[in-house]
Amino acid sequence: MNLSYWEIKTWLTNVDYTVVGSGIVGLSTALQLKIKEPNAKIVVVEKGLFPQGSSTKNAGFTCFGSLSEILNDLETHTTNDVVELVDQRYKGLQLLRTTLGDAALSYQQLGGFELFLDKDKPLFEICSQKMSEVNQLLKPIFKADVFSNVSNKFKFSKIQNQYICNQFEGQIDTGNMMQELIRKVQTLGVIILNNTKVEAYIEHLNKVSIQTPHFEFSSQKLIFTTNGFAKQLINENVQPARAQVLITKPIENLDIKGTFHLDCGYYYFRNIDNRILLGGGRHLDIKTETTTKLAQTEKIQQSLENLLKYTILPERDYEIDHRWSGIMGVGSQKKPIVKQLSNHVYCGVRMGGMGVAIGSLIGKEVSDFF
Repeated sequence: MNLSYWEIKTWLTNVDYTVVGSGIVGLSTALQLKIKEPNAKIVVVEKGLFPQGSSTKNAGFTCFGSLSEILNDLETHTTNDVVELVDQRYKGLQLLRTTLGDAALSYQQLGGFELFLDKDKPLFEICSQKMSEVNQLLKPIFKADVFSNVSNKFKFSKIQNQYICNQFEGQIDTGNMMQELIRKVQTLGVIILNNTKVEAYIEHLNKVSIQTPHFEFSSQKLIFTTNGFAKQLINENVQPARAQVLITKPIENLDIKGTFHLDCGYYYFRNIDNRILLGGGRHLDIKTETTTKLAQTEKIQQSLENLLKYTILPERDYEIDHRWSGIMGVGSQKKPIVKQLSNHVYCGVRMGGMGVAIGSLIGKEVSDFF
């Protein structure tokens, strides 16, 4: 690339920290580092025009796990691990709100609701039976009962007559969140280079050489926050998980309020700007959805359309306006990976689909290495 002296000097010389990935974790890491070291030169490199994972592609839920999801986790994790995960997510959400402010986030705490289809009656009964037990587990975190039963007040169809309500769940405007986070780090002097993919790196005694398609530069420290794309450059237990989404055109008199989950969190929807945003379904084809390709498939899109037509908006007129997908980072365990990989290389990855909740906290934890 034909770089000038000024471009090399201003953006690519004497770099203290290079953060790979400009999503929630990456920008939170840069923000925390800049607060600790105001004079540090911090460069964030992002391969896309926008963050290419899920930070600008998520549904905007400030959630920490539906009741069925928590019960499922208790079967594969220790009780202490599950409680710690929920605690991390709750603390991460509080840090996000404190850092950016509720107004900038368009934050609303309207509650979260877990729906159970007619065929899921056994799961609903198990969740209802276990509700008190889980509330007791989480009470040290929330100081109150989290979950309760409520009636089907939004008149969804082909579901059990009651939802399970999470009174502490809220929602944000994802675009506003990321715009404010970008503004905040840039105000502090963090450099963000979009359309810059890290292809390789070489660690030396006192620095790391970083190779991109456009140029090569050096940094004192290199931090990977690429979540679902992490496997492309580091060898950690994290796999990509694609999430497909659709959104309707505006619907008159859409009185649905809150955030909604089905099928152990594999489906989720909400009202945003009088539209229904609906995503999920990757459990229908896990193998195909273990990918970093941003695309949609007929199988999953059809399942979303069926859910929209027969359960969420029965007997309502609507049109689908847009479809997209995002890439999450998952693994055999849900605990995020925050570690030093070598003398000068670090990572904060594997958000397990909870990046909005936990991303700010993971960024802070990464910054605590320095």
